[in-house]
Amino acid sequence: MSEVRYTPRELLACVAARLINDGESVFVGTGLPLVGALLAHKMHAPQMMAIYEGGAIGAEPPVLPWSVADSLTFYKAPIILSMSSVFGHSRAGYADVGFLGGAQIDMYGNINATCIGDYDNPKVRLTGSGGANDIASLCDRVIFMGLHLPERFPEKCDYITTPGFLNGPGEREKAGLPGKGPWRVISHLGVMGFDEETCRMKLISCHPGVTPEIIQQFTGFEMIIPDDVEVTPEPTDEELRILRNEVDPNHLFCF
Repeated sequence: MSEVRYTPRELLACVAARLINDGESVFVGTGLPLVGALLAHKMHAPQMMAIYEGGAIGAEPPVLPWSVADSLTFYKAPIILSMSSVFGHSRAGYADVGFLGGAQIDMYGNINATCIGDYDNPKVRLTGSGGANDIASLCDRVIFMGLHLPERFPEKCDYITTPGFLNGPGEREKAGLPGKGPWRVISHLGVMGFDEETCRMKLISCHPGVTPEIIQQFTGFEMIIPDDVEVTPEPTDEELRILRNEVDPNHLFCF
């Protein structure tokens, strides 16, 4: 039996980090998106600037913040604004990447974080949008992170909290949304993107030990699966060293 070098959460954090380029402004979220952003900053993107919903930009937290509202997100921040101002920063076109989560994501990248079932008589009432609608509408690229289950990847969301490509090609433009929309989906099974012509979700890579057939089985709609699906690269020793020793040594989110 081979040695387990990393946990599933460590893999997801590394995948998220690799999607961030140096010099980009990144609207991060609590949890693995925050871990991934800080890992990217230490690994290959020293000029990356994290935008926190609480109002700070470009902070250098000495330890991993508990959330995007933690006071550590203001540590040594060169820019401290209000919540409304950081969203204005995004509206002005200065947010390259935004990370989001939610209860459901559908084939066009729309996200539901409001309710399961009918809006007026839901089975479950969820937390709602927060700043997710703004991030998805305004950031240049949007990355979703979440569990991969049929009920969480339905053909159509029960409620659209956050716009993806809405009903398909051209719909974002008709709605006047400036951001380019959903770009990547990172789940515990693989990495997905979106087809340029149809705007439908498309498989890019399967995590080690996962096949395209498994991913389709755990998806509630017919996903586009190309012939050249790759295997997600495993975390390197250096990524794991920095992740465990410098980014999340207390295993707040990577355990």
